[in-house]
Amino acid sequence: MEWEGGNTTLFHFTILLVNFGTMKYFFSIGLVLPLLLLSCKSSAPSVESKTTTGYQGQPKSPIVPTVDVPVQKQWKGIWASKDSSIFFSNEFDGARLNGLSDDGNYHFTALVTAENTPINGSPWYAFKIWGKEPKDITLKLAYQNSRSRYYPKISKDGVNFRALDSTKFQGVNPGEGKFGLKAAPEFAQMSLRVGADTLWVSAQELYPSKRVFSWMDSLASKPFIKKSVIGHSKEGRPMRLLQIKANPNNKKAILVISRQHPPEVTGFLAMKSFVETLASESEEAKQFRATHDVFVVPLMNPDGVDNGHWRHNMGGVDLNRDWQNFNQPETQSVRNFLKSKEKDGYEFVFGADFHSTWDDIYYPLDTLATGPKGKIVFDWIAAIGERLPQKKTNVKASKDLDPTMVSRTYFFVAHGMPAIVFELGDNTPRPFLNEKGKVAAQELMRLLMN
Repeated sequence: MEWEGGNTTLFHFTILLVNFGTMKYFFSIGLVLPLLLLSCKSSAPSVESKTTTGYQGQPKSPIVPTVDVPVQKQWKGIWASKDSSIFFSNEFDGARLNGLSDDGNYHFTALVTAENTPINGSPWYAFKIWGKEPKDITLKLAYQNSRSRYYPKISKDGVNFRALDSTKFQGVNPGEGKFGLKAAPEFAQMSLRVGADTLWVSAQELYPSKRVFSWMDSLASKPFIKKSVIGHSKEGRPMRLLQIKANPNNKKAILVISRQHPPEVTGFLAMKSFVETLASESEEAKQFRATHDVFVVPLMNPDGVDNGHWRHNMGGVDLNRDWQNFNQPETQSVRNFLKSKEKDGYEFVFGADFHSTWDDIYYPLDTLATGPKGKIVFDWIAAIGERLPQKKTNVKASKDLDPTMVSRTYFFVAHGMPAIVFELGDNTPRPFLNEKGKVAAQELMRLLMN
């Protein structure tokens, strides 16, 4: 169900008063209602970790249905403070703001809810704030059945973001441990200076579909890079693909995908650097393109990204559980593309699916399952580690080839493609993300050419 509304104050467009802890919140019409769905917890199967320190990864993924379940789109509009001097808006692609409480004395509580429930604890938020005159405000973030995972990023233009000054941030009710949702604070509170110029607040940098497609357009200005559409999402957005092809006789290829889960921007940033390195003018890249093509789907879930979802597509499904049943148009698009290319004689020799989680970790398939063909993945991981020893990255391999519901497993089982889920940390420094993507591309080219 979808509701429409115009610009108004909070009190003109609220219909439900709900107790949330010890406080009461007004919800806008687009509030996601709790639904009794099956749980979708993580993005990779797990067996024993290869290391004993640092982030140990997520538990084994449950098998879940991937048929459509209800999703409610958030109401889009403008909220105003009681004195109509401060305004909040979610009227842009990638926004998420579901309710607002004016607590008095320029203290506000923003409520962030998911597209449906139950859901992985990835509470995405993004909104704009401005005022009639400069004011110092306090803003608290509260979540539906989650804790405060993402450290706030702020921007003056919606494009260039930086982390909020730590002196302006407070975690409320701190969690326990170092990694995972239990380690996160229950709420986040920030101090902000707002005025006539719009201030953007977001869980991560904003890369909605228009910005991703603009990046693709810039790469496609090179004569050996082409764009195409391989399908459409649930809401009809194009599933766009980049093809890097310098030699018309090439029949070996690698596949790269990203953003199955909307908030996982750090994985996208590393993927971006990875692809740019493969498309660069270095001698190594030129030699690689003489023998290998590269196919890239940088935005697997355009609906989820543009609608500000925590995890799912507009079918209400975790796409990285649909690589066996293929109930969703997004996964169908890639499946059909791979089949068509194999009919054309292509051999896919490597696949990488970029994600984000609590810290950098690799999820490959164990060679006990893949045999010698999968060894290149571990050689690649080792080569990256030698180049970047400053950050320890754990490896959590899976021995399971059935079910194939996760992309990496499907790529190998259906297409014989050594593949990996490549996870980057939510808070991994951005310069390091760029360097890791670059080094990963360089080492993969070296291994495949040798």
